[in-house]
Amino acid sequence: MYATLFSFEPLHIALLSLFGFMALIQLFYYFRFYRRAARYKSEERKGSNGFPPLSVVICARNESPNLQAFLPSVLEQDYPLFEVVVVNDCSEDDTDIVLDQMQKKYPHLKVSTIQQDTHFSHSKKLPMLIGIKAAKNDLLVFTDADCKPATDKWLVSVAEGYGRGADIILGYGGYMSRKGFLNRYIRYETLFTGMQYLGMALAGRPYMGVGRNLAYRRSFFFEHGAFGPFNHVQSGDDDLFVNRTANKSNTYVMQGSTSMTLSVPAEKRDAWKRQKRRHYTTAGYYKWSDKIRLFLEPFSRVSYYGLLIFFLITLISWPVVAGLGLLRLLVRSVIFKRTADTYNEHGLFFFSLIFDILQPLVNTTLYLTNRRQPRGNISWK
Repeated sequence: MYATLFSFEPLHIALLSLFGFMALIQLFYYFRFYRRAARYKSEERKGSNGFPPLSVVICARNESPNLQAFLPSVLEQDYPLFEVVVVNDCSEDDTDIVLDQMQKKYPHLKVSTIQQDTHFSHSKKLPMLIGIKAAKNDLLVFTDADCKPATDKWLVSVAEGYGRGADIILGYGGYMSRKGFLNRYIRYETLFTGMQYLGMALAGRPYMGVGRNLAYRRSFFFEHGAFGPFNHVQSGDDDLFVNRTANKSNTYVMQGSTSMTLSVPAEKRDAWKRQKRRHYTTAGYYKWSDKIRLFLEPFSRVSYYGLLIFFLITLISWPVVAGLGLLRLLVRSVIFKRTADTYNEHGLFFFSLIFDILQPLVNTTLYLTNRRQPRGNISWK
């Protein structure tokens, strides 16, 4: 016999209260944080004062094909005053030849080279530091060799942030659309992560950035001890620096399709898992307040779906449960769709209904299995 809406058994009341609480937590995240990433407002600066000189820094290791394909889109930005610094980090392919040829065509391309040393290994932080020191401008912009700006107005979007006095500028780094289930999941997870870190930054709680689309002042970088206490961590050249130094007053968020970059997605599951493994090495170094916020959302989501399935199967208090479920679905769908439109992430909506359930389970599994892996050096490429 199933309980009805008017059943008052203590266990039913406790479970229904827990379900309502989890649903409220979910709605809190969507209204407090995630909706902000969907609200695009451009404030493009005009005139010579609106275009300060910029230095774009790119680290490359064995990236010859990607440099040939994507570096021109950085070098040909519609922006009057900028240079591009590429750090060739121990490449064993023909990266040096590609860069030498491009320097002949693009005089604002500067190259620094790190030679291979069999007795010394290093993380991405070393080429990053070399690129930062080689840059002639204080206002820096970072992206990767396998990335391209979505439009030729990318640096204009960066300049908007610097023009507003920001020390740190966060942008969305998406992945190129390809066929297949894995590509859709990668793009969904990237968009959802963007909703998190951009939305929280817009709410005054910045906690991370992505090296595919990040900017900060060189003077700010060195004033705050460069990579500081996390210099020994193999990864985290982007998110840990932001987590340690960013706050409501010094951080600006770029929004809209002109401000984003696109990267080459992993095509095989193993490559994607290695990429995720690198990302997980930094999570333990976040501030405790950020850890709690990042844990509470997926925990409440798993609990919400688990209780939702239980109630729908047993028909316990189904009108209340169905009402809360429809409300959460409507809020989530509207905010996700608007965010996807803002960043040109099309074709994900219906898959996202499934991924919304799977994501916390997949991430938990990968995180737990990653902890069992050896703690040796994790190459940044």
